[in-house]
Amino acid sequence: MKRSLWSPALLFLIVVTIAYSLKGEETARTDSSEKQAKKGKLSRFDHQIFRNSAEMMLQGRRTFRFDTFGSEEFWGDTLQLHEAIATVTPEAALGLGLKVSLEELPAELIRQLQQGQVDLDSTATTLALLKLNAVVGVTGFFDEQGDLRSIGIQCALCHSTVDNALATGIGYRLDGWANRDLNIGAIAALAPNLQSVAELLGTDQTTVRQVLNSWGPGKFDAQLLLDGKGFRPDGKSAATLIPSAFGLAGVNNHTSTGSWGTVSYWNAFVANIEMHGKGTFFDPRLNDAAQFPVASRAGLGNIRNDPDLITSKLPALQFYQLAIPAPKPPADSFDGAAAERGNSLFKSKAKCSTCHVPPLFTEPGWNLHTPEEIGIDDFQANRAPDKRYRTAPLNGIWTRQTGGFYHDGRFATLLDVVNHYDNFFQLGLATSEKNDLVEYMKSLPAEEK
Repeated sequence: MKRSLWSPALLFLIVVTIAYSLKGEETARTDSSEKQAKKGKLSRFDHQIFRNSAEMMLQGRRTFRFDTFGSEEFWGDTLQLHEAIATVTPEAALGLGLKVSLEELPAELIRQLQQGQVDLDSTATTLALLKLNAVVGVTGFFDEQGDLRSIGIQCALCHSTVDNALATGIGYRLDGWANRDLNIGAIAALAPNLQSVAELLGTDQTTVRQVLNSWGPGKFDAQLLLDGKGFRPDGKSAATLIPSAFGLAGVNNHTSTGSWGTVSYWNAFVANIEMHGKGTFFDPRLNDAAQFPVASRAGLGNIRNDPDLITSKLPALQFYQLAIPAPKPPADSFDGAAAERGNSLFKSKAKCSTCHVPPLFTEPGWNLHTPEEIGIDDFQANRAPDKRYRTAPLNGIWTRQTGGFYHDGRFATLLDVVNHYDNFFQLGLATSEKNDLVEYMKSLPAEEK
C-alpha cells in the first residue's frame, strides 16, 4: 500500500491557503469597486480563527496519540508494568490486542516486516518497537543503557486501532475507532505490583487480578475505581464495551451511561482517574459515599497536581476528537436496496428516529433514558450520576461488529437489538423488515446526496 508523504495537517494548511488565495483572486477579478472586493477577503480575526484551528488539530492529535499525562509514574513506577511488558513478545502483545503503527516505522523495517525478516517471537523486538514509539497508545521510557525503566499510556490505547495494512494488528492508525481486540484488563493484570489498586478497593491483589481478567477483549470498567463493583448481580463482569471516539460532534453525554458529561468532561475524568495522569479534576458528585464509596474515600472528586500535566491539553484534545468523523462503510458491506427500505422503516413503523434523530442518530440535547424506558436492567445506570442510559449514536456502528452491542455487549448482533425493541415496544415488525433495519444501520453514515 502506498502512503502519501504529505501529513494530513500539512495538506489541510495547503488546501486552506490555496482556497482562500483563489477566492481572493476571483473577488479581485469580478468585483468592480474596492468595497465589493473587500467582501471576499478574510478579516484579521478570521485568519486567527483558521490558524488556531490548524494548530489545535495538530496539538490535539499529538496529545491523543502520544501524551501520557505523566501516567508513567503510576503504570511504571508504582505498578511496575514495564517489567512485565519487557518479557512479552510482539506476537503475544498482538494477541492481547495491542497494535503497531506503520507511521512510526522506518522504511527498512517495514520492508523487513513485509518479507518476514523480523522476529515477532523476540522480546528484543518488543523493546525496539517501543523505542520507535510504534506501539499504539503505549510509551516506553528508557534509561541511558537502553533498558526499559517505565511505561505510560495514551488515549489512543483504547480509542485507536489500525487498518491491518501489513498484517493483523500492524497498519496505519485509525484514530477514534474503539479497539475491540484490546484486552486491557489482562494487560493490567500482568503488573507485578497491584497493591496500590488493592488498597484503593479495600481488597487483595489476587482479587484485583480476578476482576481484571474477567473483562475480556474490548471491555473496560471505568466505574470500578468509583464504586468497587467488579461483577454484576448475575456474576458476570461489570465491565462495559470500549466506546468509539469518532462522530461525537453535536453529541451530548459521551458515555453509555449518564450523565457523566461531554467529551471535555470525559477526557479530564479518564486522564486523571483511569489513566492516572497528573492533573486537576473536580466533580463533587463523586463525594457521594453511598453511590461512589471508593471515589469518596480516595477524594477522587477533587484531584490537584502541581505541575498539572493535563488541563492545558484538554481544549486541543477535545477539538481533535470532535473533528474525527464517523467512517463511512465499504460499499459492499451492506445491501443497498435493503438499506433504502430500512431507512423508511427507521423513520416510520420502527420508530427508531424518535430517539436516534438523523443525522446525529441520538437526541439533540439531553439524550438520556431510564432503564424502564428502554426495557433493560438498571445495574450500569445506577453506577452513573443520573442513573440513566444514553441514546447511542449509530453513525459508524458498522465498525463495532465484534464484542456485541449496547453498553455491555449483551446483544450479540444488531438483529438482536432490533428484536429487543420490537418485543418491548410491540412494533409488530416482520422478519424482512427487521433485516432491512439492520442493513440500514450498517450503512451509516450514509453518503450525502
